[in-house]
Amino acid sequence: MMTRFTDLAAPGRVKYGRDGLWSDELIVMTGHVDTAASLPHTAEMERSSKAPVNGFNRRALIASAAAAAVTATASQARAGEPTVRVGYLRWTQRRPTISLLDKPAADDGLAGAKLAIDDNNTTGRFLNQQFALADIPLREGDDPGNAVQSAAAQDIVLVITDAPAPQLLAVAAAAATRGMTVFNIAAEDDALRQESCRADMIHVAPSRAMLADAMAQYLVWKKWSRWVLAYGSHPDDALLADAYRRSAKRFGARIVKELQYKDTGGARQTDSGVVQTQQQMPVFTQGLPDYDVLVTADENEVFAGYLPYRTWDARPVVGSAGLRPVSWSPSSESWGGAQLQDRFNRVAHRRMTPLDMQAWTACRMIGEAASRGGSTDPAKIMQDIKSPDFGIAAYKGQKLTLRDWDLQLRQPILLDDGRSVVSISPQPGFLHQVTELDTLGFDRPETRCKL
Repeated sequence: MMTRFTDLAAPGRVKYGRDGLWSDELIVMTGHVDTAASLPHTAEMERSSKAPVNGFNRRALIASAAAAAVTATASQARAGEPTVRVGYLRWTQRRPTISLLDKPAADDGLAGAKLAIDDNNTTGRFLNQQFALADIPLREGDDPGNAVQSAAAQDIVLVITDAPAPQLLAVAAAAATRGMTVFNIAAEDDALRQESCRADMIHVAPSRAMLADAMAQYLVWKKWSRWVLAYGSHPDDALLADAYRRSAKRFGARIVKELQYKDTGGARQTDSGVVQTQQQMPVFTQGLPDYDVLVTADENEVFAGYLPYRTWDARPVVGSAGLRPVSWSPSSESWGGAQLQDRFNRVAHRRMTPLDMQAWTACRMIGEAASRGGSTDPAKIMQDIKSPDFGIAAYKGQKLTLRDWDLQLRQPILLDDGRSVVSISPQPGFLHQVTELDTLGFDRPETRCKL
């Protein structure tokens, strides 16, 4: 008997409806069966070399079945491999943004961590290692201790979190009682690396001091040494303004005037918003002494985003708007960055943000230490991460290492204008006896951290 298949969908899948949507259900065959008797002209016909409709044939079925069997066997074999479990205590509260383009995705950070776990497992297959990620949401008003308890119930010892500083310290305190290590991937507070530093907390996110120093070096290199500093009325804005004051003094810039913009509330997007900001921003920056650049400190996104192209004098805007210091840019393509961006886009269907990159880096540090040390024991992994020989490649042109005096990850800082990477700090000419990366942030002689 000869079998003929008609009206077939793609191998292994069946097509429904007229909208072209596909389901993932396995299809064996559709159509009808004809015998050679009913088709006399085919009774002696040899097998045709012509490809069947939509590429569906018996050979494809056999290949698909074999591949499925191999995958199932591999999954069963990996089931017994030691697993490194990483918990992501994910902060779900997002600050409002001035621009809709800056509104973070629901999986901001999480997508980067997932990609890193996939990368770890790619290497782990050859080393009898397995990595898993647990997503543990943390909201405003939640008890951080409960989130830590949830992680502990899943046998998690290594935790990454993007919680703000107050919640981060609460997480670290609860985690310490269970022997956990916390990777800070978002909080930029200098105090976390200074008087509030901890031996069980790794800082993957750059500090405010590092970001401010990166910007200051570029401005001084450009000989834009006369600054006007505009800062907001929130506590975080004041801390960032302090970081820029420190950077100006450190690298020889001069702040000729300071302005404070008070947040009086109200909606960021209104029908008359463009008209209002076009009138308000020139007045806010009117009557200033001669200056080269307007430096903004506005972590809550209240006013800085309205300043570019709206200042009274034609001056560049940097800091919280305009040219920004960031750990990663969606436009970064150097040192293999384009390949990372493409891989991330295929998985997340969007561009990679700084938080995604910081989550990716933290999880890759864990995977790199596990593969180098040949161990999935969290204690051994942390011992290797803290060793002076450890480093991680993160598509930034040089190996990233950990400072032993405050457990801050050394890293270049990108200066991004929203469309491209304008420059990367440290800048040429800013030298250091150990590494130029230590010209960013608090160096060993400056630290107040006592681990």
